[in-house]
Amino acid sequence: MKRAISSGLLVLILLIIATPVSAKKPVSTEKSNTDHIRQIQTEAIQNKKSPVAHWGFDPENYTQWSTHSLRLIPVYTFGTRKKGKGINLNSYARKNSPYRNQKSLEKIYGFLPENTLNAEAKYLDQTNLYDLQQAALKAGKKNIILFVFDGMDWQTTKAAALFYTGEDNYKSGRGTGLHFQNYRAKGTSQFGYMVTAPHNDGTTVDVNQQSVINPGGKKRGGYNATKGGANPWTAGNDKKYLVGSVKNNYGEHAYPDSANTASSMTAGIKSYNSAINVDPTGARVSTIAHEAQQKGYAIGVVTSVPVTHATPAAAYAHNVSRNDYQDLARDLLGQPSISHPENPLPGMDVVLGGGFGTVETPAGAKKQGTNFRPGWRYISEETIKKVDVNNKGKYTVAVRTPHKEGRCGLRKATQLAIKNKTRLLGVYGVKEYSAHLPYQTANGDFQPAPGLKNSAEVYSKSDLKENPTLAEMTDSAIRVLSQNKNGFWLMVEAGDVDWANHDNNLDNTIGAVKSGDAAFKVITDWVEKNSNWNETVVILTADHGHYLHIDQPEALIPPKKKE
Repeated sequence: MKRAISSGLLVLILLIIATPVSAKKPVSTEKSNTDHIRQIQTEAIQNKKSPVAHWGFDPENYTQWSTHSLRLIPVYTFGTRKKGKGINLNSYARKNSPYRNQKSLEKIYGFLPENTLNAEAKYLDQTNLYDLQQAALKAGKKNIILFVFDGMDWQTTKAAALFYTGEDNYKSGRGTGLHFQNYRAKGTSQFGYMVTAPHNDGTTVDVNQQSVINPGGKKRGGYNATKGGANPWTAGNDKKYLVGSVKNNYGEHAYPDSANTASSMTAGIKSYNSAINVDPTGARVSTIAHEAQQKGYAIGVVTSVPVTHATPAAAYAHNVSRNDYQDLARDLLGQPSISHPENPLPGMDVVLGGGFGTVETPAGAKKQGTNFRPGWRYISEETIKKVDVNNKGKYTVAVRTPHKEGRCGLRKATQLAIKNKTRLLGVYGVKEYSAHLPYQTANGDFQPAPGLKNSAEVYSKSDLKENPTLAEMTDSAIRVLSQNKNGFWLMVEAGDVDWANHDNNLDNTIGAVKSGDAAFKVITDWVEKNSNWNETVVILTADHGHYLHIDQPEALIPPKKKE
């Protein structure tokens, strides 16, 4: 594959997008009798009910709730135990929980949330993950990595562990079975859990003016442990509380979205749902990536969903709306944007993920504002062309290319970026499915079961061949970033966990956790070989949870493993 987009290749890409596509043929139509989770998922969608699991508070309805919840979220850290105040996870948990102290809560939220102060709290706040990264940066840690399984709560992790281990190994705590659960980082790993509440929900913005119209929104955030549960595995006394929003009366606190939660982890602020590194009034806030860059670190982001979706965008960009995708791309790549029209941000050193080919709708274009460029939704072709080294830009560019193996094209671009000391941009995905990477599914055959709308994604051989995996992109990012002798900051997002949960799709969810776990192993293998847990800190967590309930844990164990 050529190392960058020439004008000829760009025209070819546009022609491919414009050409009508016939119905895709799946890789194979034969399914194994042992595809256990696919069978459970298919029957659940057909029957609209399952004895095995359900999403929501109604066990009689398998797909009763398809969006986020306010559940407490697990946090796994590596390179933090006995590493000093601020880096040690317990600096913010147990007796040091900010939820035990009124002044601490008021500092985090800007007000004292209703029914949130809890003298027995053991959980930290999501903004404390920014504090931990900042402490690591100040302590001179060479490598800082934030790994986000978007939408993965304790129950989602449990479902994956049940399937892949074939045993019901734990009822609480850290758990076992997946690499990130088992790996102890030479005795430096810790486990905790956190509150992911937003500042508020229901804020209205003007994307063209980059302003907030109604600061404070319509429903405030907070966490009531009595109603929601004192830990991720123990339910509270109010099943509806965790899914409260401005659209219902289920609870006194709003549930979060990915934009404000990611901003909490990268910028250390509580903000409104849809905010990308702006505070509740719309004022821009610096992120840990900005601070690391100023100290001479290389910085990057990798994701299995579009590079400008909320979580990867919050690594670096600024915007009052998570839906202004093209401007978010401009910020990530150091181009003039609606937020930085005169003095663009410096741009990230590595940006790898989805976003290829999906064309924006008229309604979506309106949400992106007056500077939207017709064409691709998540990153404009114009932006890709401008940043290309072949056009005097700073990035060696790799895009999904017909008949070319995605991993090979990415590997070549990675080698060129290292050789020529350029930055690296990679844009992949399946355009028919909002440009995310293909789901590997629970049994790894990339043939998803039907989801919420009684339909399933179907991938062609080209979809699988022309896209790299999250693990392969993570490897490329580390290879480029680690060339910087000062160190690097990196965010990796397994974003398809969230998309699968939104689809109430157990098959895709479990497979997405597994593919994310494989990407995490790339990181630990690299640290073992090239670094150590004295100079590297890794945080692995989710931005928020969904509302999966596992009613029969033993049913998720494949039949052969039960024997």
